[in-house]
Amino acid sequence: MTSTTQPGQNQYVPGYKKQHIQNHAWRTAENSCAYLIPTLQAKVKAHPQLHALDVGAGPGTITASLAKYFPDGHIIATDLSPDVVAQAQANAAPNMSAQTASIYDLPFEKDSFDFVHAHQVLCHLDQPLTALKEMLRVCKTGGFVAIREADVRMSNVWPEREGLVETYKALMAVMKAAGGSDDLGARLVNMAMQAGVERGDIQASMGTWCYSTPEERQMFGNTFATRLREGNMRSVILDKKLGWTAEQLDSMADDWDKWIETEDGCTGFMHGEVIITKR
Repeated sequence: MTSTTQPGQNQYVPGYKKQHIQNHAWRTAENSCAYLIPTLQAKVKAHPQLHALDVGAGPGTITASLAKYFPDGHIIATDLSPDVVAQAQANAAPNMSAQTASIYDLPFEKDSFDFVHAHQVLCHLDQPLTALKEMLRVCKTGGFVAIREADVRMSNVWPEREGLVETYKALMAVMKAAGGSDDLGARLVNMAMQAGVERGDIQASMGTWCYSTPEERQMFGNTFATRLREGNMRSVILDKKLGWTAEQLDSMADDWDKWIETEDGCTGFMHGEVIITKR
């Protein structure tokens, strides 16, 4: 994740303010990377003192919940934003630390980690292949790299109010305008092979998120209503003239307010997932 606009470090559109990433703090190993838990458990059984890295870790809630699977090991959470690293430090498990670092230039030696993880990071980058190669560099031979990225094209919402549907269209437009991609989840196997990984060393799957309980609707709806009313996402849409006016964005935010109170409201995403064994 990044908040700069230098080459290779394009703007991280959601930003780092807590009100803009409420949904990030909801994420845990169980609801956001269940696909890797069996592989992790097998690795820990053979090597309890596992050394792991979580890149672009945001507020660190996934990192902290992963840490409980190897209490005799250690996991490092990294992010480019000092503010969000401070959040990760506040959420840290006993066997976890957090520090600032760029995914393009990780401050670790080659073959440092048994397990390297990224969740919803590469889809925001303009050089995701470079980032993946850096993750592979710091992973030990025999270790594994696990990545989960959204394919925002495969999103849905109920009720299908215009403002809700338009929000997902706007999200895809913003991700691409900022240098990221809206379809990386479907391209993870391809990207891993471009990085030089043999197809037989890639385990692929698809996973989902679903937000439907009152608590989930409150968290998710508030996140997007806030992003549409103020902050980086709104600014990119208006500054780059992506097709929505300020009045339309306000109306879309209002529809999320209504969705929060809609008892049968539901929304979800599809994600691509890969586990790469390093040879």
